[in-house]
Amino acid sequence: MNNSVKEQVSEQEWKMRVDLAACYRMVAQYGWDDLIFTHISARVPGPEHHFLINPYGMLFEEITASSLVKVDLTGQKVGQSDYDINPAGFVIHSAVHEAREDALCVMHLHTAAGIAVSACKEGLLPLSQQSLFALSSLSYHDYEGVALNMDEKQRLVADLGETSFMILRNHGLLTCAETIADAFLYMYLLQCACDIQLKAQASGQALIPIPREILAGIQAQAKQVTRSAGGSLAWPGILRKLDRNNPGYAE
Repeated sequence: MNNSVKEQVSEQEWKMRVDLAACYRMVAQYGWDDLIFTHISARVPGPEHHFLINPYGMLFEEITASSLVKVDLTGQKVGQSDYDINPAGFVIHSAVHEAREDALCVMHLHTAAGIAVSACKEGLLPLSQQSLFALSSLSYHDYEGVALNMDEKQRLVADLGETSFMILRNHGLLTCAETIADAFLYMYLLQCACDIQLKAQASGQALIPIPREILAGIQAQAKQVTRSAGGSLAWPGILRKLDRNNPGYAE
């Protein structure tokens, strides 16, 4: 194990690094990764607005706790690292972290199902129980090209508001939460809802949407619905699965 980084950071930061590295590897295991592109970031515990993000050039299945790069809100590296970060990833993630104190983890992915639904005019439809979790706290952001323009940060944050799920039009999916476990579970639910929708639409059969009154009731209880999703309950099992199938993330 590479102990140099572990010895230089707090116990709380190291735990976050381990969980974030595990999150990257689970994204790869589910096939949600896009080579070296897309990002998952997590705010480092403490008063500084520092956050951890993937080293640009590493596959998600390779990422370890010690290889994650710590940066500030200007995109400057904090501490020594041999890796750079993706500037487009910095724009999106720094915007959310800066605006939302509760967004300690931000996930952004380019899954095929997510992009397909993002390109549909009606977006996500209430066709499954999984979709209700996302629809209880969902926002949309129109495509503005590759996210390199700092001016886009204000518009993205305004569109996100207080929601936990976002569909970036023609681009992909985003979730944010107070913990890495919750952000991962939110993405699991959103990705699953998109996949189910596309399969239902491809069946050629008439679709049965969930009644409006049920959806309205879910949306009225958005915080309770998302917090009962159970990220912390599922996370230990996720780590055990990684220990069996792709160990080494905690190095």
